[in-house]
Amino acid sequence: MKRIDCRDLISQIHRKIEDKVKADPVVRLNDLRTIRETKPRPVLWLIDDDNSIRRAFNRIFEGDSYVVHSAAGASEIEQILTLGAPDLIFLDIGLPWLDGFELARLMKAQNELCKVPIVFISGDDSIQSMKKGFAVGAHDYIKKPFDVALIRKTVKTLLALS
Repeated sequence: MKRIDCRDLISQIHRKIEDKVKADPVVRLNDLRTIRETKPRPVLWLIDDDNSIRRAFNRIFEGDSYVVHSAAGASEIEQILTLGAPDLIFLDIGLPWLDGFELARLMKAQNELCKVPIVFISGDDSIQSMKKGFAVGAHDYIKKPFDVALIRKTVKTLLALS
């Protein structure tokens, strides 16, 4: 059975329910909790071979109510692919075996992933790397070490646009 993407429908339903709850002169705390608990959380993928970066992303974004799935490289992607499509992908360039540029090219060729925004994160801030990143379909390119506020803003902006 093929899975269908119903995120837009689910978001519309949640917005309608929120509007009705807000219109109610007495908002019950349990109603508000139920809405927050059932609202789908955006899914972020992080593919980076640096364990400290993966841990930092988990702390930052899971505290912000995102779901974070991470892999140390292309060889571990199968584990997160089975969990469903992401809303946003963070991708390191210097990955073992298959670099981030090649991995991004492969992802962009997949129907399920071609429209998912990709943000490269790398210690390499050369113009050549940035150009190559945008040429393979990146939506942004952030230098390591990264600023947490900038990463959060990038996520909010790209999710709002997609």
